[in-house]
Amino acid sequence: MVSWVSAHGGSGTSTLARLLGGVDVGRRWPVPGRGEPGQVLLVARTHAEGMRAASQALNALRLGDHPAGIQLLSLVLVADAPGRLPRKLGQRVRVMRSATTVYRVPWVPAWRFGEEMGPPPREVRALDRLLSTSTSTSLSASASTGRMRRSR
Repeated sequence: MVSWVSAHGGSGTSTLARLLGGVDVGRRWPVPGRGEPGQVLLVARTHAEGMRAASQALNALRLGDHPAGIQLLSLVLVADAPGRLPRKLGQRVRVMRSATTVYRVPWVPAWRFGEEMGPPPREVRALDRLLSTSTSTSLSASASTGRMRRSR
């Protein structure tokens, strides 16, 4: 089981937790001592404020400003609009990628209406593998998501 941590309001943790499994703990670090999963997926949108919030959360992790037992699995960046990221925001992704693994979730119009897609597409496999190896349970059979891709 994993905890989905929102770097800021509206990041997409509720949707991702519902579609892929895990616990949405909101805008706080989970507390493994209280039984919450210590393996964390930090989630932010790809707009400037989302990137700033993600950077601040990554810095808090670096400084040890979190409960004991936290392990960051990845940063998950959810597109804030369809299409490519502007160059300036893409540069921020590259900087964060130097600190941790980054998975990018593209714009999925159906999610705006609370709709789910069919079986997970090819692009979700990298994140699915991360979740299945960290939780020892494959999410492929139950996940219904839009396209996802890992930043390289």
